[in-house]
Amino acid sequence: MIENLFKGIIIGLCASVPLGPIAVLCIQRTLSKGRNSGLFTGLGAAVCDTFFAAIALLSLSFVSRFISDYRGWVMLAGGIIVSAVGILLFRKNPVKQIQRLKSGKTAHLKDFFSSFLMALSNPGAFFLMLGLFAFIGLNTESARHGYIAATALTGVLTGACFWWTILVYCINRFRNRLRIKQLIILNRLAGVAIMALGLISTFQGIFRLVY
Repeated sequence: MIENLFKGIIIGLCASVPLGPIAVLCIQRTLSKGRNSGLFTGLGAAVCDTFFAAIALLSLSFVSRFISDYRGWVMLAGGIIVSAVGILLFRKNPVKQIQRLKSGKTAHLKDFFSSFLMALSNPGAFFLMLGLFAFIGLNTESARHGYIAATALTGVLTGACFWWTILVYCINRFRNRLRIKQLIILNRLAGVAIMALGLISTFQGIFRLVY
């Protein structure tokens, strides 16, 4: 049982560490909206990773077959969503976000669900989970037993949350050293980076559909 928990933690860490659009968004929100906003953004991604891990671990055939059969369309739709988030982020004024933070008007649930949906639009996360389970050596057949699956998924969520918490706290240490002009530049760079990642996913989806 402890072994499965430990394996799940490793899988959660390995799935979360690669820098992608969620990481860029998490960093941007931590810098412009504060630590809690970054934590809720990371939590949304962690919950989505655990959802994909549940599908991979429990071999939910309908969902996994849908993701596999329509991967091109999912990547295309996901790329468009991510690109749209990048455009919105590029146009956002971090000064207004800071003012909302000071007035206590923060929408942490919005941060959570927006990152969850962004992570959900990435079908690659599901296949990454399958690969990680195979690499770590967690048997998906034995995981059909409820307690084994629950232990492993708890580990995945714990590992993912641990990574996002460490990232947010590290970024937050530099937050007070940044000036408004630097925040605006970082905000736009983050928007461009997310747009670029979204466009890559969009073109990959188109390529899969055409070829």
